[in-house]
Amino acid sequence: MLLLSSDFVVVFCTAPPNFSGRLAKIIIEERLAACVNISQVRSTFLWEGEVDEEAEDLLIIKTEYLLVNDLAARIGDVHPYELPEIVVLPIVGGDEGYLKWISESVKKRPSASSDNSNPEDV
Repeated sequence: MLLLSSDFVVVFCTAPPNFSGRLAKIIIEERLAACVNISQVRSTFLWEGEVDEEAEDLLIIKTEYLLVNDLAARIGDVHPYELPEIVVLPIVGGDEGYLKWISESVKKRPSASSDNSNPEDV
């Protein structure tokens, strides 16, 4: 059954191919999201006045709206880019069971005080 809800989001984040898997693992292990899909993309963008083109991975992150600030902060802590892409799109509805699974997957988050990981260790 489909459920209409504004409690869930999809977050897009690009990363270098040699880093995206580690970033996805951090996000999932820290229960900042329930699922991260990784897809190869070719990005063309304007950076410091120049047109650049790079092979990147696109992380498609499914999580709850209430976790977006924590997720964005963690991405900023560990991401190798000076300005990582973090774009948040609302999920206006979805399969009720899937959305419930997202909620259940992020419920048992480790406390911030028990996080001893160093961003340079990733």
